[in-house]
Amino acid sequence: MVNTPIRVLMVEDSQDDANQIAHELRQGGYEIASRQVHTLEALRAALTSQAWDLILCDHSLPNFDSLDALEVVKASGLDLPFIIVSGAIPRDLALTAMRRGARDFVVKDDLARLAPIVERELRDAEMRRERYRAEAQVRRNAAHAEALARTAARLNAQLDFDAVLQAVCEETVHALSVSGVSISIYDPVSTEIRLALAYGLPAAYAQSHQPVLRAEYEEYFRRFGPVVVVPDARVETTLPSAGLYARYDIGTIVCTGLLRGGELVGLLSVYMLGETRTFAADELTLLKSLADQAAQAIANARLFAEARRRLAHVQALRAIDTAITASLDVRLTLNVILGQVTQELGVDAADVLLLTPHAQVFEYAAGRGFRTQVLQRTRLRLGEGHAGLAALERRVVSVPRLGEQPGDFTRAPLLQNENFVAYFAAPLVAKGHVKGVLEVFHRAPLNPEPEWLDFLETLAGQAAIAIDNAALFENLQRSNTELSLAYDETIEGWSRALDLRDKETEGHTQRVTEMTMRLAQASGAFSEAELTHIRRGALLHDIGKMGVPDGILLKPGPLTESEWEVMRQHPKHAYDMLAPIAFLRPALDIPYSHHEKWEGTGYPRGLRGEAIPLAARLFAVVDVWDALRSDRPYRPGWAAAKVGEHIREQAGKHFDPRAMEMFLGMMGREVE
Repeated sequence: MVNTPIRVLMVEDSQDDANQIAHELRQGGYEIASRQVHTLEALRAALTSQAWDLILCDHSLPNFDSLDALEVVKASGLDLPFIIVSGAIPRDLALTAMRRGARDFVVKDDLARLAPIVERELRDAEMRRERYRAEAQVRRNAAHAEALARTAARLNAQLDFDAVLQAVCEETVHALSVSGVSISIYDPVSTEIRLALAYGLPAAYAQSHQPVLRAEYEEYFRRFGPVVVVPDARVETTLPSAGLYARYDIGTIVCTGLLRGGELVGLLSVYMLGETRTFAADELTLLKSLADQAAQAIANARLFAEARRRLAHVQALRAIDTAITASLDVRLTLNVILGQVTQELGVDAADVLLLTPHAQVFEYAAGRGFRTQVLQRTRLRLGEGHAGLAALERRVVSVPRLGEQPGDFTRAPLLQNENFVAYFAAPLVAKGHVKGVLEVFHRAPLNPEPEWLDFLETLAGQAAIAIDNAALFENLQRSNTELSLAYDETIEGWSRALDLRDKETEGHTQRVTEMTMRLAQASGAFSEAELTHIRRGALLHDIGKMGVPDGILLKPGPLTESEWEVMRQHPKHAYDMLAPIAFLRPALDIPYSHHEKWEGTGYPRGLRGEAIPLAARLFAVVDVWDALRSDRPYRPGWAAAKVGEHIREQAGKHFDPRAMEMFLGMMGREVE
């Protein structure tokens, strides 16, 4: 017979009875490990000191009975077969004990029944334990499924990177009942895994944690599998950050990789503070499932952040394009660009140095984010300092930590109060020519990704375009101004040539031009551009006389009717000469129409009233005024009052009445 080992707790005050009971069980095929107690205090202590397979209890003991013992067992929460073994027990009392949880009862005179009853109860107890384990496993599975569903719902509703990390940590702590959780993110550029969020851990732990090379973690995963369990990190001296675990009393750590498509995204780790813990297999499976959800959510958040960042970049470039097209003031445009640089690149300050071509020197043009104005005194030669080197070699110069190479920064003494740590310089190149340098400063270390550097170069390209456009506009404006001056000087030269040809009217053109401009401005009827054309028309009002023969134009006596016919053609000659010139076409009103009369008897077209251009109507009054006031070989000039009276008489005939009133009002007392 194979003996089955069982642990029996005997509540019995008789040693002989206890020995007899043990003998019967051995006879029944059991290997007994027993303990005998005979007080309720000893019973309570025994229940908590070790595990038991069953309890055999005498009914009547010196200070209590089996019902009292049964209550102690029930209060312990243990599901143990409780069998009453007694010399004599009334049937009704036995039934009461059974109702309260006793499994059976045996009288000591019939101990042969004990072994079969024990066998039955042990089997039933094992079945109950199996059922309890199965039910507990179902409850755990349901809780795990609920945790995964809740986590998935929360992560699916969130695309903000930091919020995703927070949600993962909170749900992991809740699902696994751990002290703390951390998420570390893998940086493929530096091949380091950096702590991104520590939840439930001391703040000093997160501040002290240092990045770890990916290779160190991969070694642990190779040795221990996809989930690494460290039973007590306080005694493991070879772990990364081992000193921190002992310092902050971190016991058990479980770590698993965040993988998406087989690529490492980061790490998810759980911690027990001040204690150790054994994690069941299903808990490790749950942690791995949470890590899979976290990896997907982090990847989605990164994609969303990247899309949002690219949209912001596009919007920034659009704002810069708008500034470039809306304004040709280079300093205003540069201020817009620098605003986008500091915002989109996340840096503290930026400036633009412009190249003075003839001196090959870079000078400060615009800046943003500086505490002082010392950099406004910047003067760097091409090739001097980081900015000069960036321009000379036409590449981005990066200095992630200025303090590590202070001697290389030419203007370091100027920046003592700025506390800059990182520096980048990008050349501004347009159409193959260096226009300047875009400088970026930050008061903390910067380890930018390639996309950041690419966008820096893009912004530098936009700045270069703005500078080049402004320079082109400035050159065009200067050329236009010079051309306009040349046109005006040519026109004035023509008018002087006409005055010299017709000596009777020498100085007449300048006088009537100045007076016409005063009258036109006083009328308030013309824009600045129109006033420019009126001035040119006044200067050229007699340009048509170039088509009149000298014999007629310079004839000292009266003209014949046929000669007057020739003379009256000079406005038409003016039109024919000036109309083909697009620049002078808007100035034709006066040369072509200044001899028309309000009543329609003028020439060359016989226009009447307001059909005559207003500029010509104003000029006609001025022209007659100057002609009558000037001395001629055949008469002296008239007095102002007489000329004024003549002009009044001709209102509504020769002159526009309103033009006459405006002119006389302008002349004031001179015509009284």
